[in-house]
Amino acid sequence: MDATEDAASGRAARPDGTAYVPPSPPSFAAIAEQHLDDVLGYLVYLTADHSLSEDLTVETFERALRRFDRFDARRGGARTWLCQLARSAALDHFRSEARRLRREDRYTVRELREVPPPSFGEGLSPELEHALAELSRAEREVVALRVVLELDGETTSRVLGISPSACSTRLSRALQKLEGMVSADAVA
Repeated sequence: MDATEDAASGRAARPDGTAYVPPSPPSFAAIAEQHLDDVLGYLVYLTADHSLSEDLTVETFERALRRFDRFDARRGGARTWLCQLARSAALDHFRSEARRLRREDRYTVRELREVPPPSFGEGLSPELEHALAELSRAEREVVALRVVLELDGETTSRVLGISPSACSTRLSRALQKLEGMVSADAVA
């Protein structure tokens, strides 16, 4: 037996003679606390509705808690996993909402409703708020992941379920649109 191996456990020993004990994975509570603001911010950009984003954040973390035993850090980081769950929760909500609206259209006369303007968070200029509202949901989503959450291109493409080149193209087009709209608002 090698001198760097612990006789009792068969584990490799450190040079100082103590046994190596791999670090324990972080708890769900630690992961949730660390990434709560990221998930909420992502959903605010995705939905353009702060109160809906809060509801979807709760749903995301409920799903994450139920599935935490299946989380594998070797396949991606916790933030990536949570953003994928958040995206799924948001898409489920959008599909459900679309079905509800179709049912309402079929069976009732729709009332004219005042729709509040989208809100993307605090501290943004009115021009930037307006420009973000003009982007498509897919464009806002890639901006939120790449710019706000600062995810890399590969991670963002994995969350969105698209190729890295499609992700890069979508981001480039969204940023060009934002720049054009904000510049036009500044000139006007």
